[in-house]
Amino acid sequence: MVDTSKGGGVSLSKGQAISLEKKGGGTLTAVRMGLGWQAARRRGLFGMRTREIDLDASAVLFSEKKPVDVVFFRHLVSDDGSVRHTGDNLVGGEGQGGDDESILVDLEKVPAHIDQIVFTVNSFTGQTFQEVQNAFCRLVDETNGQELARYTLDGGGQYTAQIMAKVHRSGGGWQMTALGSAANGRTFQDLMPAILPHL
Repeated sequence: MVDTSKGGGVSLSKGQAISLEKKGGGTLTAVRMGLGWQAARRRGLFGMRTREIDLDASAVLFSEKKPVDVVFFRHLVSDDGSVRHTGDNLVGGEGQGGDDESILVDLEKVPAHIDQIVFTVNSFTGQTFQEVQNAFCRLVDETNGQELARYTLDGGGQYTAQIMAKVHRSGGGWQMTALGSAANGRTFQDLMPAILPHL
């Protein structure tokens, strides 16, 4: 477990968990999961070029290991209003540290029966992560903009999706665990069999 109460973001490695507690005590009330990426440059007939890549961030809400809701580009707000997607980015490329897609979670509004929220990234266009560079997901305290944790996708791979991280209840508060598990699928539905072992 990593302590984030000292301030400053933490670079997470696969499987690492952090407690979502505020500096000086108390728990976070609202967090944002940001996703950023760039298309990798490839040598082509006329020099270096990039192809646009459409990565999609999704958040699947679970209750006792059963999916009960999902937030993604076709369903931008959870039925209970606690999780909200800011909108689809079809090309990525902010990659300068900015987020291409974001999902906001109001932790105080998440219904009591929701015990885990799993964040996934998939290549809707079907390109593999070999064509992606500078991809990351990060967790930000939405109340003050402070980055709490960042998980960087290590390069390449013949897969089209990643199960990035999960936010889950722990005692009276929440924890985030970096998962970083490669998977294949163009939509969150395709990823469900790969998500279940992480619950």
